[in-house]
Order: sequence, then structure tokens, then C-alpha cells
Amino acid sequence: QVQLVESGGGLVQAGGSLRLSCAASGRTFANYAMGWFRQAPGKEREFVATINWSSSITYYADSVKGRFTISRDNAKNTGYLQMNSLKPEDTAVYFCAAALGRNTIVRAAPGEYKYWGQGTQVTVAS
Repeated sequence: QVQLVESGGGLVQAGGSLRLSCAASGRTFANYAMGWFRQAPGKEREFVATINWSSSITYYADSVKGRFTISRDNAKNTGYLQMNSLKPEDTAVYFCAAALGRNTIVRAAPGEYKYWGQGTQVTVAS
């Protein structure tokens, strides 16, 4: 069992930046791939970014490529999502998720992740 807790959300003006954190506990974080997803009101949960256990593989949704950066610090059991050049359409609840596996598989579907955090709200004002 892995417990995930997101933090770092908030209200920001368009063009601004936020850094989300995902603190993991319960099992060895380095054994898990990590993903970030988001869900806006009335919409389905959508993939944002993923990183494999060793940080050798990262993958982004086209909508955030070049603006968001996913990273992790296994020694601190924490993952991050640096979000720059934020747009109003980035407004959503952001979730981190973990999937067991020390490999190079790219996981971009919610169903591929077993463990989820409770989410953190990101609001981008225009």
C-alpha cells in the first residue's frame, strides 16, 4: 500500500507558475512509476505527465508539453510537477498516482495506476 498526499495547489494569474508536490509513504517509492492527472468540473480525468522509477523516462500530454516538468526525488519519497506559463484551461484538481514497476513502461491511462492521492486544486485566473 502506498499513500500519496499532494500539496502546492492554489490560485495563480495566467502566465504564472506553481509547483505541486506528491509525498509518498508506506512502501519504497523508488519501486513505483508516478503520474499526474487532472480533472476539471464536468470533465473526465485526463493525463498530464508521467515519470518512471529512475527518472529516465518522462512523457507529457501535448497540452502541457514545454510548460510543465515532472520530476521525483526517491531519497525524499516525493514527486513534483513544475507548472509554468499557466493558462486558465489548466484549472482543475490535480492528482498524483503511483503504479508498481521498475521499468521503462510509459503509463498514460488512469487505469494503469493503483494508488491515488486526494488531489489539490489549481485555479488559474485570466
